[in-house]
Amino acid sequence: MLTSTHQAVHPVAQIGVAADHGGFVLKEELARWLRRSGYQVRDFGAFELNRADDYPEFVVPMVRAVAARKLLRGIALCGSGVGASIAANKVPGVRAGLVHDVYSARQGVEDDDMNVICLGGRVDSVAAAIELVRTFLAAQFTGAPRHRRRLAEVRALEYQDIYP
Repeated sequence: MLTSTHQAVHPVAQIGVAADHGGFVLKEELARWLRRSGYQVRDFGAFELNRADDYPEFVVPMVRAVAARKLLRGIALCGSGVGASIAANKVPGVRAGLVHDVYSARQGVEDDDMNVICLGGRVDSVAAAIELVRTFLAAQFTGAPRHRRRLAEVRALEYQDIYP
């Protein structure tokens, strides 16, 4: 279950979850499913349904923990998943993808070493979200040279402006 950028330091895979009000209900369902499936879940909130909350408040601390390798992977949710994805990808070391199909959930990890999946609480059903997360967590980065090269180019963008 580990990607190329993670060390085997977790006796049990710890997965982060974070959502605003738009993803709150789906986050709660996914967290229950993850726990029943044997994962340790670190919940970054929201902890109650509050229509005035904002996704960066919850998503950014969670993805920072993913980038720091304190979590194996993360699940970020908002109403559509778009805002959570935008916020997540502002943090260096995070490779978040907005995913609504099984192919992308797998391929995003295999080719792009995706470490955060973004979902929409108003878009994805519980059953679909569970299948997407199951696929995301089971996938492994292939480490193919062309994928490593591309990821190096992306990392360079995070720390310097190489494409003016």
